Amino acid sequence: MNYQKFREYFAPYACFSNEQVLAAFPRFNRGNYREWLRHGYIVSLRRSWYAFSDAMNVSGIGDYIANRIYSPSYLSCEYVMSRCGLIPESVVQFTSVTSLKTASFKNGFGEFFYRSVKPELMFGYDVQTVGDGLPINVASPHKALCDFLYLNPRYDSDDEMEGLRLDETVLEELFEHDGLSRMAARFRSNALRKRIELARKVYLT
Repeated sequence: MNYQKFREYFAPYACFSNEQVLAAFPRFNRGNYREWLRHGYIVSLRRSWYAFSDAMNVSGIGDYIANRIYSPSYLSCEYVMSRCGLIPESVVQFTSVTSLKTASFKNGFGEFFYRSVKPELMFGYDVQTVGDGLPINVASPHKALCDFLYLNPRYDSDDEMEGLRLDETVLEELFEHDGLSRMAARFRSNALRKRIELARKVYLT
């Protein structure tokens, strides 16, 4: 298949799966992938998922790829906590929540890690955009912290909670109007509720 024709068709998507390719071009020869990979036109993201090499120049493309290569999912936990200033560390790994099984992938765009939750806990995220209007699902800071504490039960003591080094100003903002407590209540988890109240006690009292 002519690469330019292929490129023109899939350029708006930045990355694409073999399933999408076959839907658009039913007679597509998978041998094209090997040829285009060899020439550096495309890069492999995971099995049956690819991106155009120059997509690396798109601001925020890693966020978009995180959503696309393992769906349904949304960015959350440490990644969002770092981005909103709740934790001091800069998080390189793209951490997401999914209703699928736990998984991880590594490619030229970064490391992608997915934590599994029940389908009914797939809420609390917004659709934002990166690049030229590419949509991404991103947890609110409230949901990111709740997801993190729900998925990491070890934070049930003062010492462990202090070790998170949560930013007191950001945390106080999350507790305003009981926003964080109301978000935690939607999990219907007493353990999470106790961890959220422990965070309040450790950092804000």
